[in-house]
Amino acid sequence: MPVYSMTGYASGQSGPSGPPEDKEGRATPAGRLGVELRSVNSRYLDLSFKLAEDLRQHEPALRELLTRRLKRGKVEVRAAVDLPSASLAEPSTRLLQRLNGLQDAVRAWLPEARGLSVADVLRMAAGDTATPTAGSFDVVAVVGRVVDDLVAARAREGERLAAMLRERLAALRRLAGQAAPIVPQLVEQQRTRFLQRWQEAMGLAGGTAPEAAQERALAEATAFAIRIDVAEELTRLAAHLDEIEALLDNGGEIGKRLDFLIQELHREANTLGSKSATLELTRVGVDMKVLIEQMREQVQNIE
Repeated sequence: MPVYSMTGYASGQSGPSGPPEDKEGRATPAGRLGVELRSVNSRYLDLSFKLAEDLRQHEPALRELLTRRLKRGKVEVRAAVDLPSASLAEPSTRLLQRLNGLQDAVRAWLPEARGLSVADVLRMAAGDTATPTAGSFDVVAVVGRVVDDLVAARAREGERLAAMLRERLAALRRLAGQAAPIVPQLVEQQRTRFLQRWQEAMGLAGGTAPEAAQERALAEATAFAIRIDVAEELTRLAAHLDEIEALLDNGGEIGKRLDFLIQELHREANTLGSKSATLELTRVGVDMKVLIEQMREQVQNIE
């Protein structure tokens, strides 16, 4: 299943469900239904409808459609109908003949009656034309097609986000690999340093370092090793990275779980930094935090 972003845009237009015709069967200029869907990240599914007044009756059906297709995101739905002006309707030949016959019949009985003007004829032609209305459009079907485009756009954006996250996962694994050998080397160096200091101190005191002094040095080195040991943090960090990669492979509604795992990564990186006893390990911790923060920003956009 793809990874879906919550960010996307789609639009579409459609004519009436059937071409409107005038009373003589002649097609008239069709109107146009325009639909726009905009989606940004949100903790839950937040639907906002900006519909023309004559389309508000469709809001419950549209809400049901969007709830069925989308799980998270702030989605704005815009829809309006652009109808042709009835005053621009062109009178047909048949209509003109009928009006002319009616005018002659009226004048036969009322010779003083005023003749029809051009404005009168155009007004009657407009009334004779079947102008499309908002009810002529299959609004739910049109929005359904635009939702398909929005879902496809969110899938493309989600694929890009997943690729970016995988790059950051690989970088974090490399940093963890750099940090792993640092601590044992540092512990060995510190143990040697403790022993040298105890030996120097005992030499200044005029004797050799007894067994008790050496044991004390080893105990200090052990305590130091425990204090700076980050093996547990690196193990948990590796487990979180594996879980994130598995979620990206499975896809679907993974945004909230990814957000939780990113918080866990932050916790491990912070602990690793607090235990740092060398500049090299500090650099690794800082680089990890930068990568995790970049991941956190992008995970906020995943459904």
